[in-house]
Amino acid sequence: MAKVTLTTIAQRTGLSKFAVSRSLSGKDGVSEETRRRVQEVAAELGYARMGAEPELPALGVIFHDTDLVNSELYLLIQNGAQLEAEKLGYRLTMRWTHQPDEIQGIVRACRGAVLIGPHDRETFARLRALGKPIVRQGWLEPLEQADHVGGTDHEAGAAVANYLLALGHRRIVYVHGTPGFRGRVERFYGVREVLEKQADVGFREMKFHADTRFTEHLRAAHAEGFHPTAFFCAHDGLALTVVSELLRLGYRIPEDASVVGFGDYSAATQISPQLTTVKVFGQQVGAACVRLLDDRIQGRIPPDVPVRVQITSRIIERASCGPRSQVEAPILPVVG
Repeated sequence: MAKVTLTTIAQRTGLSKFAVSRSLSGKDGVSEETRRRVQEVAAELGYARMGAEPELPALGVIFHDTDLVNSELYLLIQNGAQLEAEKLGYRLTMRWTHQPDEIQGIVRACRGAVLIGPHDRETFARLRALGKPIVRQGWLEPLEQADHVGGTDHEAGAAVANYLLALGHRRIVYVHGTPGFRGRVERFYGVREVLEKQADVGFREMKFHADTRFTEHLRAAHAEGFHPTAFFCAHDGLALTVVSELLRLGYRIPEDASVVGFGDYSAATQISPQLTTVKVFGQQVGAACVRLLDDRIQGRIPPDVPVRVQITSRIIERASCGPRSQVEAPILPVVG
């Protein structure tokens, strides 16, 4: 008679090995109904526990704890990683830290790890020395020999440019916000790549610093004769600021100006008009990180071939965008 294992019970119940293990060991993380169902099937199959059930292999998932701008994205990634790890029979060790010593200790105790965010070069060097599989979600150097899962920032910028052109807009601004975030720069490159080929299009980049407001940039543009009708913002938080400021200045949205965000986070549908934006599939990014790490652990990928995985974004159309109006938008007086 074949030996009854956790895998046998998982196949019979349609649950993951993780859920079966937690149910039989009395640990939390599963519902009472699931625990009862697993125990009944285990008894029916004659499963006998031989001492303590060995713990599932661990994967580390480490988030950079000072990158607060991306906190909502990181929570989506965390959820996707948890769900995928359960399916594949892993448990996760999660930390929010950027300390190299702490990260090295976590990874040493795991089969491999996912690093989320702008971790530094010292951290990567230490982890490479451990010889454990590492998957990154964050920006790499050109042709850096590392596995990576990310989005499609450059493509997204180009797609938004084409979208606004199709609506008839010919004076377009990219609202960049605080400099230093690589993804925002890639979106800018994507927009510029499309718009610089259009002879009749005016394009301007607005970079914010802590002491400079959006309205001051807009007044400066108007003073130079540049009157934008569309604003693509580097993230949804900036888009909310732009919508708020334009409404305060007497603009109608989208009649006088269209606004596009990036991310499709919760705030995008909590304003009026609701925000047209580019959706980033954070949960799928987290799941892809775990799948790629599992491929490394199981030896499905040649060890000398780094892999890049991209999760494609999507434009979500809502009420903040519309065709370019033939009516002149408000002209702001020059102050000072």
